[in-house]
Amino acid sequence: MFRVMFHEPRIPPNTGNAIRLVAGTGCELHLVGPLGFDLSEPKLRRAGLDYHDLASVTVHADLAAAWAAIGDARVFAFTAHAETSYTDVEYREGDVLLFGPEPTGLSAEVLDDPHVTARLRIPMLPGRRSLNLSNAAAVVTYEAWRQFGFPGAT
Repeated sequence: MFRVMFHEPRIPPNTGNAIRLVAGTGCELHLVGPLGFDLSEPKLRRAGLDYHDLASVTVHADLAAAWAAIGDARVFAFTAHAETSYTDVEYREGDVLLFGPEPTGLSAEVLDDPHVTARLRIPMLPGRRSLNLSNAAAVVTYEAWRQFGFPGAT
């Protein structure tokens, strides 16, 4: 349905949680290297529990490879510095939800990439830097899925 993309993730349990997220929602997870861990790392495996076989996970060597794989899909880049809220978008099937590495977020170079359709933010109270990566991905993924009426859910 949607594609969750983590650019250069660093914390294995966040990626493990994302594996559970995409397994539970029918989305795809795209990991853009270099990764800050090995995919067989125990913390990642533990966080993903037994969902690894139920999840669609693709690893791309770098951002150029990821762009080639997703084609002309819309890409929404999430940053605390955007003006538009993630709830102000009408999501479409195949949209890419792009999140940056912990703790820095997406670089200016990635945010300015011509493949990025728009920059979006998740509202927070003033003085807070960011949400946990896997929590942010879950918030946005469920909003996008909600807009479609949660197809396939029980």
